[in-house]
Amino acid sequence: NRVLLGCFVLHYVHRALIFPLLIREGKPTPFFTFVLALMFCIFNGYLQGRSLSNYATYPPGWLKDPCFITGFIAWLLGMAINIHSDHILRNLRKPGETGYKIPRGGMFEYVSGANFFGEILEWFGFALSCCTTESLAFALCTLFILGSRARQHHQ
Repeated sequence: NRVLLGCFVLHYVHRALIFPLLIREGKPTPFFTFVLALMFCIFNGYLQGRSLSNYATYPPGWLKDPCFITGFIAWLLGMAINIHSDHILRNLRKPGETGYKIPRGGMFEYVSGANFFGEILEWFGFALSCCTTESLAFALCTLFILGSRARQHHQ
């Protein structure tokens, strides 16, 4: 349970503390969108934390189970793709440049929303490692929310 909670916390430490320090400038986020995202993260954080700390039980040797290992590798790969894709996006424009640029490199050579793909892979890997209803619900929410954003960005 600690390993799985650690995966969850590691993602959000990066997303909430490290990522904001790396971004230069961008479009402001609408307040309503911010509030909805905050509410989702608070609810989901509670749900995942409560599930893994109070309800999910794993047999001895779970960390060696193929289900856990496959999910953990997918989670790790998804996080790496997400971080690398964010790096590519942050460095698209030189300081002072404006306008749209098509990202190149990394997973952007295969999918137009590589950052979204990475995060979706990350949370489905997490769900496979956890094997809980709560983690699957989170992965599906991620797929629907980020999938629609990826489609908009592609268009």
